[in-house]
Amino acid sequence: MYLYTMNSYFFCLLFVLLFVLPAAPARCQNDTLNLYYEAFPEKITSRYYFSRKYTALEMRDPGTGNRYRFEPNSTLNMGVGATYQNLTLNLAYGFGFLNPDLGQGDSKYLDLQAHMYPKKFVIDFFGQFYRGYHVDGQESAVYGPNRFVVLPDMSIRKIGASVQYLFNGDKLSLRAAFLQNEWQKKSAASMLLGFEMYGGQASNEEGLLHPLLLNQPGGRFEQIRFFEFGPNVGYVGTLVIAKHFFLTGSVSSNLGVGYLSSLDRGDQIASWQLNPNLFLRGFAGYNNKTWSVNVNYVLNQVRLPNTAGLNPALFTGNYRFNLIYRFVPGPRISRHLQWFDRLRESVQKG
Repeated sequence: MYLYTMNSYFFCLLFVLLFVLPAAPARCQNDTLNLYYEAFPEKITSRYYFSRKYTALEMRDPGTGNRYRFEPNSTLNMGVGATYQNLTLNLAYGFGFLNPDLGQGDSKYLDLQAHMYPKKFVIDFFGQFYRGYHVDGQESAVYGPNRFVVLPDMSIRKIGASVQYLFNGDKLSLRAAFLQNEWQKKSAASMLLGFEMYGGQASNEEGLLHPLLLNQPGGRFEQIRFFEFGPNVGYVGTLVIAKHFFLTGSVSSNLGVGYLSSLDRGDQIASWQLNPNLFLRGFAGYNNKTWSVNVNYVLNQVRLPNTAGLNPALFTGNYRFNLIYRFVPGPRISRHLQWFDRLRESVQKG
């Protein structure tokens, strides 16, 4: 999880899970499958990385038809981390020289994103808690030109999960692309099938459609609340070039049953609607037994019911650049890791 406070670039910590899921085997079950990917359970996968997370909201002004995108001022972070077996620990910090002040205001947020890739599943959890947004300004006869309209009290909360079954998990490793503790050596692809659900709210006392955007004294839509769920289907594949270079892409769509309630100047409007959502992942880089370099991007789009003509949509993203080095831990580090090996073995035995 990451915790950022923009005023002081408060120290952020990501402790991404100790899964109690079986570790990937050092070798696949037979020589044929071993041609596709290789795991490194005896090694520590260390990483140096840059990353940014965000949750944005898009809404339409039902009066003019103008569409606005509300963005938090989240930081670009530099960090280090390591993966051993199924345990990953990353530490990152939004240094000032990476984040110039562009007049976008301050944001405070707790962004919990967990993207897990056990052998036969793709599992995602979201816990987004943001306060402080901005939107591109415009020429206003009342308020003058505004590069950014800053909404310091605007908040967004989103909680959700997606679980998908990876049909060809014996040959395709998403851990190789995202966690970098495996090496995909041969091209492979797979269908995905699963279920996802999301819920949350967005609010601002002056109105999500702020007076500066409407070019009038009063704002509109103080709050929206939503809930959405439904099945999803997708496809994922990795193209391996010359055994070491790889491109991994995943796309899945969800047909969700959605509910949205909006509060506009004291009037409450609610509706149910079927909405198609989108989940995209992209990875590219170089990989071998010892080191890897790659970039990756994860985007989750949740379209909400078009209540009162708002046509809102939430976008949750995470993009990263990773420089990876794998090594076998020495005797001193190995002694400290023995507790984790014993715990994993006891869980596997039941």
